Amino acid sequence: KRQTFFFAATMPPSIVDLAKHMLTQPVNVQIRSNSVSVDKIEQKVLFLQRDEKHESLRRIVTADDADKVLVFTRTKHGANRLSQKLDKAGITSAAIHGNKTQNARVKALAGFKSGKIRVLVATDIAARGLDIPLLPYVINYELPNVPEDYVHRIGRTGRAGASGQAISLVGVDEVAYVRSIEKLLGEKLHSEVLEGFQPTDTLEQLKKEAAENKARHQQGRRNSRNSKP
Repeated sequence: KRQTFFFAATMPPSIVDLAKHMLTQPVNVQIRSNSVSVDKIEQKVLFLQRDEKHESLRRIVTADDADKVLVFTRTKHGANRLSQKLDKAGITSAAIHGNKTQNARVKALAGFKSGKIRVLVATDIAARGLDIPLLPYVINYELPNVPEDYVHRIGRTGRAGASGQAISLVGVDEVAYVRSIEKLLGEKLHSEVLEGFQPTDTLEQLKKEAAENKARHQQGRRNSRNSKP
């Protein structure tokens, strides 16, 4: 009785399932495939303690060649806090997320493209459809819990034939996200130590610590149940 066109920059599996459930014989038309394409993007992971993330980000941003940096956080409040910290450190920044008005988002993006704003801190929702020419850096201040969102994030750089860098600052609580991303990409992410930071935790040590923490938590729950009268 009615025909409907639905347009989207991305089509996550959850929306595909919803369409199949609600619609009658839906047809999906794509202008490009959903395949992972990161050939021109240099990806690397920096394993850090959580309280070292801000200083390591400041170090990367203040490097001579990092004049325009897109930084991703997991939450809107986290984006606001990080932007405020960068401003206090003398680094011009702006946060862009779903709680910002359209005018505020347009102004922040315009300032970023013109160079007035050096760092744009964004959440995944706000970054959908962002097209920023010649963006050299994307930094994951916090990794997404959905691996497909990682691919979407780093796809903001390395566009139109240009090269780009995607750097992920990873804490012990995000090791599982790294494994999920590597599984999606079909390759291991290159890990490095930022000069001046000498973390004792390697990836294997982080995995072991995460497994031990999980085991202790499960054992504590069992002991709690057994101690009840």
